[in-house]
Amino acid sequence: MELKIKLLKWSAGLPIATLNYKTAEKIGLHPQDTISLKTLSKKPKETSAVVDVIRGFVNQDEIAISSELKKQLNLRLGAKVEINILTPTGSIEFIKKKMKNKPLSEEEINTIIRDVVNNSLSDMELALFISAVYKYGMNMKETIFLIKAIQKSGTQMNFRQKLIADKHSIGGVPGNRTTPIVVAICAAAGLIVPKNSSRAITSAAGTADVIETIARVEFTAKEIKKIVRKTGACLIWGGALGLVPADSRIIRVERSLKIDPEAMLVASIMSKKLAAGSNYILIDIPYGEGAKVDETRARKLKKKFEYLGKYFHKKIECILTDGSQPIGCGIGPVCELEDVINVLDPKKVGPEDLEKKSLILAGKLLEMTGKAKEKQGIKIAKEILYSGIAFEKFKEIIKAQEGDLKRIKIAKFKHNIFSKKSGKIKFIDNKKINSLARAVGCPVDKRAGLRLCWKRGDSVKKGDMLLTLYAESTQRIASAMRYYEKFKPIHF
Repeated sequence: MELKIKLLKWSAGLPIATLNYKTAEKIGLHPQDTISLKTLSKKPKETSAVVDVIRGFVNQDEIAISSELKKQLNLRLGAKVEINILTPTGSIEFIKKKMKNKPLSEEEINTIIRDVVNNSLSDMELALFISAVYKYGMNMKETIFLIKAIQKSGTQMNFRQKLIADKHSIGGVPGNRTTPIVVAICAAAGLIVPKNSSRAITSAAGTADVIETIARVEFTAKEIKKIVRKTGACLIWGGALGLVPADSRIIRVERSLKIDPEAMLVASIMSKKLAAGSNYILIDIPYGEGAKVDETRARKLKKKFEYLGKYFHKKIECILTDGSQPIGCGIGPVCELEDVINVLDPKKVGPEDLEKKSLILAGKLLEMTGKAKEKQGIKIAKEILYSGIAFEKFKEIIKAQEGDLKRIKIAKFKHNIFSKKSGKIKFIDNKKINSLARAVGCPVDKRAGLRLCWKRGDSVKKGDMLLTLYAESTQRIASAMRYYEKFKPIHF
């Protein structure tokens, strides 16, 4: 059936198409069914969407689409599309197979990822796949199949330079915003660093969320190449580029489930690096109490990444770092950006732990690429940082991404939390701090967040300020306070 497009200024977070109830009855569709939409052009595009049914507002010869569908198919008002009921795919049977803890073949994984990209799998079905991988894991063969499938699902970049460097963290540690600092230092040293970052999955912010507070992070491949040619680096969101569209959709469902299976974490990192053409890759693996992994798992993960580096002919090194407490002071997009700028700007004083870790990572990447001799990387990184050259490079990158540091603005409401007793801080719970930041609206509310005043081991007196909450509404502040009082993320 052919229907006219009706554009609505709404975003559902996923591709949704709305039909008049009489049209749905005629075709035999029910709410939450899946349909395929195909453009009527010389080079037709096709995707799938979840059906919603409505009385009125949408005529019988129309189909109203969410902004996600408009973007995917480049649709215009009045254009026509052909719609059909989507036939069930073999992916469901393969997901059931994984749910029985049976390994999947390359073709089976390819089919699942293909259906993820074209929306043939519902979020619920994808959630089952993610949950099965979370419960049973994947062997190395399956992981390699998954990496390849996700990588080839989107655009591949080629910068034609030999020294394409990248740094990535497995995440989970609040405030661990080393990436913008490392990218600025390394780009200032002459490396090409086309950094495509993720949005937050389980944390309060991802690098893309942080940079988006002051600059664009969504670009076409052509635009990115122009930015990298001009500045030597970029700080963008890979999901918008279409580098790895399967990964972007998987991450969105992982975020709602609040889980990040190891095999998918590895596949997400590797597929993005391969798609970006990076050949020198540094992986930060924070471990410890409250981190994603303990030391034993961190060492196993290190071996896995190093094996994959050899398999894909990439130079990969991993650094195991302390992930037992938040890094920096700010948690949340704007708060973390302020920490980054305070470290980069020689006129300001940033968090010591964030600066130290950033210099270690940047120094290692400079040594890996031959920009610094062995054990001289940190020294050169310090020279670049303290001279202000890295800050100038960061501002250059932000300007190229149509950004402006003057856009930094914190949320309108704030609330200070004071210590009710004196004592030494024994533990700051990463997961609870992340949840507290999410309670104030992170990462969706870019200006929301919190600022920690102390670190583990610090002595605090009764009445000292422990942290400050920032939110866009008093209701968010109240919600965060209820969470804080109930779960107590800071332990004495």
